[in-house]
Amino acid sequence: MLIVVENESGTALNAPATEFGTIQERGHLLTEQANPESQNLDQMSPLEIVDLFNREDEKVLAAIATARESLALALEKTAAALRQGGRLFYIGAGTSGRLGVLDAAECPPTFCTPPELVQGILAGGAPALLRSSEALEDRSEDGAAAITEHNITAKDVLVGITAGGTTPYVQGALQAARAQGTTTIFMACVPSEQVPIEVDVDIRLLVGPELLAGSTRLKAGTVTKLALNILSTGTMVLLGKVYGNRMVDVAVTNQKLYGRAVRMIQDLTDLGREEALALLEKSDRRVKLALLMHWTGLDAVAGEQQLADCQGNLRQAIQKSTKF
Repeated sequence: MLIVVENESGTALNAPATEFGTIQERGHLLTEQANPESQNLDQMSPLEIVDLFNREDEKVLAAIATARESLALALEKTAAALRQGGRLFYIGAGTSGRLGVLDAAECPPTFCTPPELVQGILAGGAPALLRSSEALEDRSEDGAAAITEHNITAKDVLVGITAGGTTPYVQGALQAARAQGTTTIFMACVPSEQVPIEVDVDIRLLVGPELLAGSTRLKAGTVTKLALNILSTGTMVLLGKVYGNRMVDVAVTNQKLYGRAVRMIQDLTDLGREEALALLEKSDRRVKLALLMHWTGLDAVAGEQQLADCQGNLRQAIQKSTKF
């Protein structure tokens, strides 16, 4: 028994049957190629391995710089959607999907966002976080179904994350989302000529072949994490969840964050530690509200209303107050 396998040019080849059905040749993809710098990887000393990693990881920052305009456009579109009541979704499989889940999970404690505002969708669901389930990435219909399951609409933003660009699960999700008008963002580590796609924002993070051929949890994973950091943090900055370079919307949920909140109030005002503690408690442990109360003389209720009127933007709320 034979199955059809396609080579780089699309020509059909004969190959032994497998449980994976029709197999697409991916050897031409940048993420699948062998890195000439690591041909003797298995013969290197520990120090040589570390040095090689360092040299290869230098390419990560260059890739981010090259993608700066597409990343900026992604920030702009995501912030605009969230201002209008939309949500941000990441979707992926394997390492790419796990990185999306990680970034989404870190938004509530850092920016005090509701859990539903930024969400990560991983092929295989929660169990795939701990146990590899990469076979699930081959089902494009599952990706499309995830759009319906999460009630993703035209108001939302969907970021498809796939290092090699060809993951059917991600491709299916993006196609389904785009068909209904959702803002779509594609994040991949292969050039557009290798994997063309129609999306609103196309982010290509070209770090080159991995030192361990095909292991995209390495440079590709690192550059993806950096890009997601920029996307989520930059969006929250544009939404007014940052004052200067301080996370004034931090959720005070443990001792470390409580101490950070007190220090922020001290650093941004002329208050001593005890006064800052008292103000933080008076504002129900909300740094942004505490600062507004201190600088404008508003009480907690009036301050909260002013922040709401300014969509949570502290600087705008201060400027609006006639008492400041």
